[in-house]
Amino acid sequence: MLLEDIHDSSDAIRVADRIQKRLGLAFHVNSEEVITSASIGIALGAPSYASSEELVRDAEIAMYRAKREGKAQCMVFDQAMHASAIKRLRLETELRQALESGEFRVHYQPIISLHSKNVVGFEALSRWQRPQGLVPPAEFIAVADETGIILPLNRALLTEACRQLRQWHSQFPSEQPLRMSVNITPKQFAQPDLVTQIAAVLSEMGIAPQHLDVEITENIAMADADRSASVLGELKALGVHLSIDDFGTGYSSLSRLQGFPVDALKIDRAFTSKMCVDHESCEIVRIIIMLAHNLGLSVVAEGIETEEQLAKLRNLGCELGQGFLFSRPADSESAQEFLRRQHSQVSGLPSSSNPKLAATKAVP
Repeated sequence: MLLEDIHDSSDAIRVADRIQKRLGLAFHVNSEEVITSASIGIALGAPSYASSEELVRDAEIAMYRAKREGKAQCMVFDQAMHASAIKRLRLETELRQALESGEFRVHYQPIISLHSKNVVGFEALSRWQRPQGLVPPAEFIAVADETGIILPLNRALLTEACRQLRQWHSQFPSEQPLRMSVNITPKQFAQPDLVTQIAAVLSEMGIAPQHLDVEITENIAMADADRSASVLGELKALGVHLSIDDFGTGYSSLSRLQGFPVDALKIDRAFTSKMCVDHESCEIVRIIIMLAHNLGLSVVAEGIETEEQLAKLRNLGCELGQGFLFSRPADSESAQEFLRRQHSQVSGLPSSSNPKLAATKAVP
């Protein structure tokens, strides 16, 4: 939409507000009431623009920023947005190049029985290994998911994690074989063939479904609860273990949670990290554990960093945990050494050091 006689951004914002109000009026389609909204981006003309395309480009950048802010928002373009858009475009290009050149690695963080301190499984995590060092996942996972790059990236992660799990099952046999946990992003969860993809990888790698733990966040599960229940039902029929990740940070209701065929809740690290210094956080952890057990679910506490946190979680009946107290996420060689040392201790064979020490020396 082109506006003339606009003196400053406030004039354009007032027009945008009028558009929003008109779009917000209900209308009927086939006897159904429909209410719409729009994200609006505004770019003000200036001599610096060499073409109309550049002006429209910046309005579009502002529109996408408005969409990220929430429904029915209006944003005015500024140079900070332009710099952010350029940075994002560069990151997207680098991600595609990294995928093609094989710069992504799988790191593993052990999941520990809080009572025996034995490893019961690992969580597989993507790491971007650039020449200058590891890129924190917080800097690229969201963009990878929004752009769809996450789909081939996480397919490769699942394949490699299952291959590694098969090797560890062979090297470290036990009555309760290790389980591998993988995270499912919003873009992945929206794929209609998600279950088929997972089944194909499990079959190819020779991994029994019960040895794979599929994690989705509480927010993904609640975004479309009916569809989530359907997809989770298909995954459960496949035979995989299901966990709700980052529990306590979203908007789950008890009735909705009962409708999901999940096996475990994972307490977000935001609560675990503060539970020994903040009474409210401790109460949230206690209630989550009680709720989970009442529903027949197990509990995994994320972000355990101190012995005090470990002791309190044990007293509250939490079964499993992961965190820097046990090990940082580490490459496959370091994770294997962690397993080897523990296996030696359990088997009564000589071991030169504590497995915790080997893990904390791993690459973060």
